Amino acid sequence: MFEFSFAAKGESAEVVDRIVAVVNDDIITLFELNRSFKPYEEKIRKLGYSTDKEHKMLFKVREDMLNRLIDQKLKDQEIERLKIKIDEREIDQTIERIKEENFYTDEDLRHTLANEGLTMEEYRERIKEQILRTKLINLKVRSKIVITKEDITSYYNNHPDKYGGKKKYHIYNIIIKVPLFADETEKDKIKARMDEILTELKAGESFENMARTYSESSLGAEGGDLGLFRLDELSPQLRNAIKEMQAGEFTPVLDTDQGFQIFFVKEIVKTSGKPLEEVSPEIEKILFNEIVEKKFQSWLEELRNQSAIKIIK
Repeated sequence: MFEFSFAAKGESAEVVDRIVAVVNDDIITLFELNRSFKPYEEKIRKLGYSTDKEHKMLFKVREDMLNRLIDQKLKDQEIERLKIKIDEREIDQTIERIKEENFYTDEDLRHTLANEGLTMEEYRERIKEQILRTKLINLKVRSKIVITKEDITSYYNNHPDKYGGKKKYHIYNIIIKVPLFADETEKDKIKARMDEILTELKAGESFENMARTYSESSLGAEGGDLGLFRLDELSPQLRNAIKEMQAGEFTPVLDTDQGFQIFFVKEIVKTSGKPLEEVSPEIEKILFNEIVEKKFQSWLEELRNQSAIKIIK
């Protein structure tokens, strides 16, 4: 085990550092690990977990952070081996694009960085690392990916909830309210009245006329028209009651928080979905990013297996 010591800036006490991992010809120090781990450690300690759970979480996150640093070393070594370079102009352009996307002035950006404990120089170094790693991904993975029309069509067909049309139910209701302190006898009388209304509806009476006559709602005068709703906009009770109904059907008498109600589905409207041609670019980007991530992780795992990595406990 390699160990050495140094005096931390602004501290008179000596801080002992050591090597926690060797990645081919590079090392990762305890100082590097602690610096990366500290923000996560502070968040976990504020969550109020039991001592045992907090200890387990800290151990797991610290282990994940060390593996992340090992991956970064491997990527940096590949960047150096492949002689991937960037110039200051690329960093400038990236920062300008970030400012434009966030409507930042230069002063705004510096203020935001200061709140995160970063100087502009440190931020530029981070941007440089990100650009270099993006170029590595482009070289090793992106250039080898092809998304076909069949891939896009398959994704489109398998996500009707996202791109297909939505059903909307045009709902009417009749309601008779139950007084707040009504006893069971009074509730039974109201229920009996609603059962009679239901019988008349089944005999062919117009729902809207019955609503105008009996419904104790401000919408009764409009025939009880509640409007158009998607199923996910309705209460669980009403959603379950109408999800299998067809246009022109009504529910049994429902005992709801507002009172006894009967609901009528006058029509079911299906809104038009997004055509495949319109969403193809969006789907292609989704598939591309998914494949890039999988292939890059696979490449990185293979690189780890080919590398000399030693973790020092």
